[in-house]
Amino acid sequence: MSYGFKVIVEGDYACFTRPELKVERVSYDVPTPGALEGLLKSVYWKPAIRYVIDRIIVFHTIDFMNIRRNEVKDKVSYSAVRSQMYGKGGDPCIYTSENRSQRASMILKNVKYGVEFYFELTGFKNEQEEDGESKHYHIIKRRLEKGQYYRTPCLGCSEFPVKRMELVQDFDEGLISSSILEMGDVDLGYMSYRVQFSDQGRPVNGDWEKPVFSDKAATVYYRPHMVKGVIDVNRYRPSVDAQQ
Repeated sequence: MSYGFKVIVEGDYACFTRPELKVERVSYDVPTPGALEGLLKSVYWKPAIRYVIDRIIVFHTIDFMNIRRNEVKDKVSYSAVRSQMYGKGGDPCIYTSENRSQRASMILKNVKYGVEFYFELTGFKNEQEEDGESKHYHIIKRRLEKGQYYRTPCLGCSEFPVKRMELVQDFDEGLISSSILEMGDVDLGYMSYRVQFSDQGRPVNGDWEKPVFSDKAATVYYRPHMVKGVIDVNRYRPSVDAQQ
């Protein structure tokens, strides 16, 4: 039995931020596998599975626009939240009037992608039973068919939600924009593949009930080509990921 899926995702806007540009947000031309994994985790995720992106199809013309947004500079303090929960004072609030900064962003608009992916078992939490793969397959399939998700799937940034996500049997490559087809074979250069955490998804304290995870992470890069709108991620997958 095949445990792979194909989905179409569309959105009004998207931003797959280049990590080398720290101050202003500038999107890659196409989605990163890591961003698409995050999108799928919004639909369904358990420690027992990990998503693997095989192919990405870019249907619409790559079109950028510039915007300015007000963003907060700080994060909510975890210690302040805990202090208030236990009645010890502390102010977990962020006051936007004091922490606001304006940032320019170069984002994509009117995007449509085909995403071919599968999942594999990680072996975490002792879920290697014989029917484990089948169980997760049917849950993912049902949630995709019904449009269910735990949090709103987004295209790179939470401000840019997915407008439509549809499970399909196959992609109609005849719908790829003529401008994309005319580009032929495009070397996309070095792109972020995903952010790899040093704990690899395992709690550093070994306790799944009260897990503590590592914040140490590094960006893994790869250098894909887009051939007439199709990115064969499997062909260019970095060895560090293929070994996991």
